[in-house]
Amino acid sequence: MLKTTLLHAVEAGAEQLRHYFNNDDLKISNKEGINNLVTEADHAAEKAIIGAIKAEFPDHFILSEEVGEIVSDSNVKWIIDPIDGTVNFASGIPLCCVSIGVEQNGEMIFGAVYNPFMNEMFFAEKGMGATLNNQRIEVSKKTQVKHSCLVTGFPYTYLDMPNGPLQVFEKLVRKGVPVRRIGSAAIDLCWVAAGRFEGFFEHSLSTWDTAAGYLIVEEAGGRVTDMDGNKYSPYQKKLVATNGLIHDELLDVIHNRKQI
Repeated sequence: MLKTTLLHAVEAGAEQLRHYFNNDDLKISNKEGINNLVTEADHAAEKAIIGAIKAEFPDHFILSEEVGEIVSDSNVKWIIDPIDGTVNFASGIPLCCVSIGVEQNGEMIFGAVYNPFMNEMFFAEKGMGATLNNQRIEVSKKTQVKHSCLVTGFPYTYLDMPNGPLQVFEKLVRKGVPVRRIGSAAIDLCWVAAGRFEGFFEHSLSTWDTAAGYLIVEEAGGRVTDMDGNKYSPYQKKLVATNGLIHDELLDVIHNRKQI
């Protein structure tokens, strides 16, 4: 029943994305940080998603980007990003998605990420593998960072820190490693899971950005940690997700322990 409701909720959100996409009258406002947008489509999608969940599980805990927490004492938590890639969405760029993770007793058990504009539904169930449109997916087999295609993102408010976002980016691109910036962490993670990218790293993420995607990477055979190589939790901000084969090398590059 959880899986059925999850897929129904993802589709309910995606229906709102389709409705509002490329609408010249779309209402857009700004949150903290330059270009940290929220649109009426975010709110409409969130309302549709929560409605679908509450229709079946009215007592479940909700954590969603726009409304925050709807607290209950349930051991099941739904972690929702109604539109991951809102700037893309508001600009008419079809690289955006609905992302929902389901956590039970502190462990992520389901993840679904749906980009309705590319008709790509990524799904994972703990211990059961990952799929794209019901076809099994696996991470890539490349073994070296220098032969990899990577993806990253940058925070709306730049973080001055050792080995910060631009410093790591520069280290890689100066050595000719292709590093993309798509604008949706959930899609970034899913494309690592599908073998399109060998790795993804980002310095400042929110729980709803990664809750579904990190499970999809792990179930596709990849590895996800924080930037120190420790066990990852979506309640952490820093993330490195790879095919597993380049993981340690990428961490070494990030921390200046190795040159490419």
